[in-house]
Amino acid sequence: MINELKDPRKVFGEAVMEAALENQNIVVLSADSSSGSGLGNFPAKFPDRHFEFGIMEQGVIGFACGLATTGKIPVFAAIAPFVTARPYEMFRNDLGYMNQNVKVVGRCAGLTYDQLGSTHHSLDDVAIIRTIPGVTVINPGDPVTIGKAVHAMLNHLGPCYMKIGNPPMPVLYPDDIEFRLGKGIVIQDGHDVALIATGTVLSKAVVAARLLEEAGVSVRLIDMHTIKPLDHDLILSAAREIGKIVTVEEHFLAGGLGSAIAELCSQEYPAKMKMIGIDDLYASNGPYEQLIGKYGLQPDQIKETVIHFLTNK
Repeated sequence: MINELKDPRKVFGEAVMEAALENQNIVVLSADSSSGSGLGNFPAKFPDRHFEFGIMEQGVIGFACGLATTGKIPVFAAIAPFVTARPYEMFRNDLGYMNQNVKVVGRCAGLTYDQLGSTHHSLDDVAIIRTIPGVTVINPGDPVTIGKAVHAMLNHLGPCYMKIGNPPMPVLYPDDIEFRLGKGIVIQDGHDVALIATGTVLSKAVVAARLLEEAGVSVRLIDMHTIKPLDHDLILSAAREIGKIVTVEEHFLAGGLGSAIAELCSQEYPAKMKMIGIDDLYASNGPYEQLIGKYGLQPDQIKETVIHFLTNK
């Protein structure tokens, strides 16, 4: 049901369970993390396909890569900075360089581990993982596309990193929405500005687009759920047809979705851009909705930023 709130971790876990029923090669690896990742029922259902390692994420990445060489499809989900920043060398060398078919999932991504502060925020994960050749980076923005992203990721041959949030999030799409890795979704068309969002703050961009329309601004709203590979055609069409792009993400401004789009446009078709995200600072802690408001990611703030961007030449 549209706008129904769902737990992204539960949706993720249910999708992995569904896929595992159909494919016996899917295995789950845990660094004391399965229950928190929505996979608490997996060990009982598939006791021979669940491996608990305790808190040793670097070792889990290496073990997952070893399993992948035998034809298994390992899924390793844990707190986002602990599966990206902590084991980066293993991610780069064992998983990326060896091109292993491992699926790494960072939960409680962005600022959604709100109360625990900077050590538990993952505002650099896209920046560091998209530098690894051949790794697909996925950041779905609602429960429906989380489920579809899990199945697409598990059917994709090659290393993947997917990030999901923590708080309940609204359903934005019908169950039959088409989802393909590397292909963004145009939620609504418009001609004044292209508003391109990803992940946990997609719902904030949806509301901001409505507020902008009410203010007389025509918005082309795009869900860029796959950050690598980018949907070049969709982005470049926005650059050519509109010429003004605003990106919205729960990530550092450096190295995230906005940076990736700017890199593309600078080489193919330059467009005026504004990036909304976290600046060059260690983010604070606190209640999630207040926290994203501190960094300008609430709908009314996005609206005002877009209007300022459009009216200041």
